[in-house]
Amino acid sequence: MARDLLLLIAVFAVVSALAGLLGAANLGTALTFGTMAFTAVLVAIMLFRDRDA
Repeated sequence: MARDLLLLIAVFAVVSALAGLLGAANLGTALTFGTMAFTAVLVAIMLFRDRDA
């Protein structure tokens, strides 16, 4: 579970930073891309959690 949390935080931070570096109009736009990536990874974790057990 801690691994999942670290993965979610890392994905949010990396994608937000990458969006900012690639020319997002402002911080809010960059954070929106981070939020979308966070949500996609969260859904993937929830869908594939039973396969790890």
